[in-house]
Amino acid sequence: MIRDALMEIGGVGLYGVVSVLLFFTVFGVAMVSAFRLRRPFLDTMGGLPLADDHGVKVKSEEVPHE
Repeated sequence: MIRDALMEIGGVGLYGVVSVLLFFTVFGVAMVSAFRLRRPFLDTMGGLPLADDHGVKVKSEEVPHE
């Protein structure tokens, strides 16, 4: 049934090509933007999960206990 419905749509082969091109375009843009990130920005973003509410980084030895 699905095959019959797809056969009646004109240019169904084009959808496959367009979807693959769209995937590789988005993947390429994501890779380029990931490689353009700078080390200080990555270090800042990497330390955010360890930061307290005031934005001060917490060293691993100085874990606050409540």
